[in-house]
Amino acid sequence: MDYVSRVPAPPLDRFIDDIYCLTGVPRQRRMNVPPMPSAHLYVNLGEPARLWDSDPSVPPVVLPDGWFMGVWTRRFRFEYPARVRLVGVHFKPWGISPFIGLPASELRDRWVPVDAVWGRSSDRIRNQVGDTASAAETLRVVEAELRSRLAAAPSRGLDLVQYTAGRLATSHGTVPVAALTDAAGVSANHLAAQFKAHVGVTPKRVARIYRFARAILSVDTRRPVDWSELAHTMGYFDLAHFSREFKDFTGHTPTAYLALRRRFPAELEFPPDRGPMPAE
Repeated sequence: MDYVSRVPAPPLDRFIDDIYCLTGVPRQRRMNVPPMPSAHLYVNLGEPARLWDSDPSVPPVVLPDGWFMGVWTRRFRFEYPARVRLVGVHFKPWGISPFIGLPASELRDRWVPVDAVWGRSSDRIRNQVGDTASAAETLRVVEAELRSRLAAAPSRGLDLVQYTAGRLATSHGTVPVAALTDAAGVSANHLAAQFKAHVGVTPKRVARIYRFARAILSVDTRRPVDWSELAHTMGYFDLAHFSREFKDFTGHTPTAYLALRRRFPAELEFPPDRGPMPAE
């Protein structure tokens, strides 16, 4: 597939890491996606995609148009159509809040159709883009829609969440929550409540996801991996702790993940392949 992305202009870059366009035929259609430090918007301009929760009690869903996803705390499975034409938005963990008009906790571990949040926006975007628009034009249309949806004034607590979550991002989740509350001059309960409103999960959970994301993205599957050393470097208590978290987030032990990735190498210059892994 072809991948084109860009960082949006201010003030959207305060909330969004990038907007990207995927087109073409996927190498692997089914991907397991572990928890990562982001929320998402997808606008599907092609055939329907399919999603499965790792929780077997949640039924799978077919999504023909577009959907929001909040921060996920467990893995899910995503199936591309045979030919892809998809626009995605990677929100920073706190970034989805000023665009949706509802608590981010309502999107935690959930996918919600775009039209349930934004009305008939999917149709408007599809009509503007049409069937032949370039990736650059498609990204421009989606960025304009996001700009029109951005709340004029930040909601209560968002600045606090951005500051403290930003510290978690730069430290890859290693700053203790107590240090965050001390620096911000708020109680742990207040900070947790604001994170649930704007991120959907607690600061401790965000820290776990940042730490895991750094770990999995740092694995070079072309070389031998010292898992004990990696666990120590990433701030895990010990290898057993790291292995439990890894299995919980990916469904694989570290060694099984390494074997899978050696069979199906990720394209290092193709970000959608970096965290997700082929579903066998």
